[in-house]
Amino acid sequence: MQRQSGAGLFLKRCIDRVAAGAGLLCLAPVMVFTGLFVRVTLGSPVLFRQVRPGLGGRLFTVFKFRTMREATDANGNPLPDEQRLTWAGRLLRSTSLDELPQLWNVLRGDMSLVGPRPLLEEYLPRYSAVQARRHDVLPGITGWAQVNGRNALSWDERFRLDVWYVDHWSLALDAKVLALTLLRVVQRQGISFVSEATMNKFLGSEPPARAVPVAPVVPLREVAGGPVSSPYDGPSAGARHAPPPPRVSGRGG
Repeated sequence: MQRQSGAGLFLKRCIDRVAAGAGLLCLAPVMVFTGLFVRVTLGSPVLFRQVRPGLGGRLFTVFKFRTMREATDANGNPLPDEQRLTWAGRLLRSTSLDELPQLWNVLRGDMSLVGPRPLLEEYLPRYSAVQARRHDVLPGITGWAQVNGRNALSWDERFRLDVWYVDHWSLALDAKVLALTLLRVVQRQGISFVSEATMNKFLGSEPPARAVPVAPVVPLREVAGGPVSSPYDGPSAGARHAPPPPRVSGRGG
């Protein structure tokens, strides 16, 4: 188990901030163009802001380019993601351009380049004790679960990979994740969960089903030259194979 601490953690934070600052400068033209694209295709606001839990469950505001329409039903509730996600939003998600504003979160120290993805605040009470360990490190723009299936994973698989990253972290692993992230973006793999437009909500892990006891099956046995039925065959079946009653001898009255 390699926990993030000491010189390794200090170096990771330095790399994060230097890389985030350089990324914001170098990718500024791309971000400006993406912002204009969102403004033209989806309107305002251009940025999506949402409170998410980070290190130790501490709340912070995450920034992304908006990819969905703000459409609601008659009761004012947001429509399902597949109805709000437009072709422009799908394009931004498939190229991961919607994630670029999170470089600002990395520069501020709320996030890291690599770590478990920050999820919804409402999920916090639904985690098991093991799953909650994903908050032992800073959340990341990309992570071990993202390069091993992303949204195509089930929640249990995703959390298992997140906790594995927490236990096996190293700078070399971070470098591997970043390299694989570039490959996955080019391949455009794992954007959605099966038939869902994005990722279905996490409602909590179900406990393993308990085994239902089954009555033992008693095989037929050969007794006294004839088969005797199982006691589970019922009284009528047993009666057919029962030996005849003994004959009573004696004088008639």
